Amino acid sequence: MPLIGDPSVLLRDLFMKTGLDSGVSMFLSTLTLISFVFLLSWLSNLLAKSIIKNVVSNIVKRTTSTWDDIFLEQKVFTRLSHYAPALVIWFMAGWALKAYPSWLAFIQKLTYVYMVMVGTIVAVSFINAWHQIYNTLPISQHRHIKGYVQLVKIFVFVITGLILFSVVFRKDISTIVAGLGAMAAVLLLVFKDTILGLVASIQLSANEMLKIGDWITIPGRDVDGTVMDITLNTVKIQNFDKTIITVPTYSLVNESFQNWKGMEESGARQIKRALLIDMKSIRFIDDDLKARLGKSVHLKEFIENFEKQGNKSNDPLFNQGLLTNLGVFRKYAELYLAQHPLISKGQTVLLRHRASEGSGLPVQVYLFSSQCGMIPYENLQSEVFEHLIAILNEFDLKLFQNPTGYDVIASYGINTKTE
Repeated sequence: MPLIGDPSVLLRDLFMKTGLDSGVSMFLSTLTLISFVFLLSWLSNLLAKSIIKNVVSNIVKRTTSTWDDIFLEQKVFTRLSHYAPALVIWFMAGWALKAYPSWLAFIQKLTYVYMVMVGTIVAVSFINAWHQIYNTLPISQHRHIKGYVQLVKIFVFVITGLILFSVVFRKDISTIVAGLGAMAAVLLLVFKDTILGLVASIQLSANEMLKIGDWITIPGRDVDGTVMDITLNTVKIQNFDKTIITVPTYSLVNESFQNWKGMEESGARQIKRALLIDMKSIRFIDDDLKARLGKSVHLKEFIENFEKQGNKSNDPLFNQGLLTNLGVFRKYAELYLAQHPLISKGQTVLLRHRASEGSGLPVQVYLFSSQCGMIPYENLQSEVFEHLIAILNEFDLKLFQNPTGYDVIASYGINTKTE
């Protein structure tokens, strides 16, 4: 016998008094109770959202901490409100669908699946909130954890999938896990990139090899730009031509790449370029050239000091002064670079010969700019070499360059001027 206070029975009897048979009356009473439950679930959802919007949000905004603001921004509290209607349906479904056990089992299973999915969404929002909080800490500038965060999310999704599979197909989770263990080789093949990316992400973070904002170059992949994002599987770089390149995370561990962060932090950027001097123009300085170069006080002093310390051999071949126009030019270039306001004073300034390969004598200019940005750096480099190239004629030196059409025509004495 049903209980006297059972609403389904009371409603059934009420409908039967209108002349309906027992089956129709039970269906209508059940439908009425279902409508009532859905109405309560809808009202509970409105109430939960109203409490979060008017109470929780105001409390969060009044606190001095920014952490709770991040949780509110990531909608952790808002998504928790979806549990309210689910709990109403879960606890009241047995009361509304008492006469239909099969439908009751289906609705409860569906509600359970819904609550598991809501829990997953809330967990992901919670993880995102803590990741955002971590990014506000100073340590985040040196150690990125996005790869770990993605791994935790994958773990959450896997657990969710196992739970849903066990509920829908009525299988024990331990049985499912045992089945996955038998497919370990296939799983390793499917998740190969993820596993390699995880190991690489740990190495990059632990060894402080790379972080967001670093300028890196990978010549083999045409990468020359700033790191925008580091994920479990890929690293996103914006090249200076504004193109976006993504490379696998594990490739940065397997291959070599150049990180320019140390240069940027030091405040000095290297300039290393060579002037190709025509070796036929290199000679000992004579009195005429010495007189011209002696107009510079610094060069006059350098020439005089060099001659005082020169070779005093009686052999005339070894007593030519031994000072070349290229040697004086190198001294001039060192003096010029030493006084330049945009060249780092605490770094090496050097002019040196490199091995000739048939294209003149390479005189390498080696120095450090105090300007690390691309535009000021390139402007300084251009200014320095334009000056050095222009001043070569004062030392009777010439640059080596391959002959042009005009050189060939001039060699035959042909006048190229037009009337």
